[in-house]
Amino acid sequence: MKPKERQAYILEKVRQEKSATVEELSKIFSVSVQSIRKDINFLCEEGLLRRTYGGVEMALQKDNISYDSRKIIHFDEKKIIAKLIAKQIPNNSSLFFSIGTTPEIIAKELINHKNLKIFTNNINVALVCCENSSFEVTLHGGLLRNKHRDIVGNDIENFFSSYRVDFGIYGVGAIEEDGSLLDFTQEECQAREAISKSSKKIFLVADYSKFGRNAYIRSGNISNVDSIFCDKKPPKNICKLLEKNRVEINYENE
Repeated sequence: MKPKERQAYILEKVRQEKSATVEELSKIFSVSVQSIRKDINFLCEEGLLRRTYGGVEMALQKDNISYDSRKIIHFDEKKIIAKLIAKQIPNNSSLFFSIGTTPEIIAKELINHKNLKIFTNNINVALVCCENSSFEVTLHGGLLRNKHRDIVGNDIENFFSSYRVDFGIYGVGAIEEDGSLLDFTQEECQAREAISKSSKKIFLVADYSKFGRNAYIRSGNISNVDSIFCDKKPPKNICKLLEKNRVEINYENE
């Protein structure tokens, strides 16, 4: 495992378990204590972790981790989601894609479809879709966020609300126990809300780690989507909420 990949997994482990020791991480990744300390030094310098006695904990974050790190974490789970959702998108469809790594992986899974119309503020999604000459791609213009590979701006709502598409596909920063959807910035929430209003069907994509994960801005609820796509069955309380609101649940059977 390359240092960059290991650092991404260290970050996600600490996020899930709140803290970790150097010795514990050394055993988990089968590398020397010195290697783990180098990883920790880098993550602390980036402001992602902070040191405690004998280990590390999450730094106070107002932002998500970088796109490259998120792309590594839970890649296999995101691939499962992409395969599930690709089966439900017919040729000649129109789609919104939100920001995030899972939408990019879904776009790659759709690359052999025909005549899709794509509207997005996700640069990587746009680049992937351009590989198919039958696709028509419309990319939102505005402020480029280098860290997240997306484009945001005050007119993001106007961009998505200018169209009416068959499928709106978006991820989310986190999902609370009551089904509330959380993100890290107001722009992310605004884009998601605009996609919801202008899509005939709303598809939420979320790997299992999003349940109980921390984010800070609440906007919308899982009960308001048409379908959710996960790598495995969501928690029981979430399933009850989805069933009550007749939201279709898609996941890979074990």
